Amino acid sequence: MKRVRTWFLAPSALVLFVTLGAPLAIVCVYSVLTRGAYGGVETPFTLENYTRLWDPVYGLILWRSLWIAALATALCLALGFPLALFIARSGSRKNLYLSLVILPFWTSFLIRLYAWMFLLRDTGLVNTALQAVGLIREPLPMLYNDGAVILGLVYGFLPFMVLPLYATLERLDPNLIEAAADLGARPLETLWRVILPLSAPGIRAGAILVFVPCLGTYLTSDLLGGSKTILIGNLVQNQFTAARDWPFGAAASLALMAVAMALLFAARRAEEDLL
Repeated sequence: MKRVRTWFLAPSALVLFVTLGAPLAIVCVYSVLTRGAYGGVETPFTLENYTRLWDPVYGLILWRSLWIAALATALCLALGFPLALFIARSGSRKNLYLSLVILPFWTSFLIRLYAWMFLLRDTGLVNTALQAVGLIREPLPMLYNDGAVILGLVYGFLPFMVLPLYATLERLDPNLIEAAADLGARPLETLWRVILPLSAPGIRAGAILVFVPCLGTYLTSDLLGGSKTILIGNLVQNQFTAARDWPFGAAASLALMAVAMALLFAARRAEEDLL
């Protein structure tokens, strides 16, 4: 059986090596090379690309990326949990509501970000409507700031929080909720002491699915944040395109991956300690 399992998994292992292992190895090699005079890479090997990451400027960019990703994840959880609970209790309309949740994926994410730009700009729909009803005299600065980036991240990744939460809440035994009510638990107490602990696997899965992409995002921050909001993803993208400093871009991307893996490992250890 072990030999059969090995041969059965061999194609998947080969695909993972070609599509994940080989590119990652190339990035690791690039990170210790020197930038060429006209871009590209050349010898000698050096660790200077990693020492540059200790510059306070890059530390500030990493810190901004971490807190924006954490805040976007928390907002997705706060908005996604009630929605997932509502869908799980919707009976025959579950499929309809799930279709509405994934409906935005039918349109390009880039087009949806441009739509938000048209809504939030000084002459956009939101400012125009507020001025028309007399609530404001001058346009509000809704675009090209951290708030716009967080809004775009929550809008883009909210379904990734809702779907795993729904998968967990949909399997929740209703008898447990009824038993809590019979024992005198109020609705909020039932939510806090029964529903939330039992939905912990969905919360963890949703948090990972949202936090990791938010940490490495560059398109949302580039379009909605402009030059005022530079995240670590924008730094990596700029090094590979505008600056043509591939070695430093590779080192920054590996550092980002290391930070994400460290946070995930710490969360896993904390979960094991609680258990």
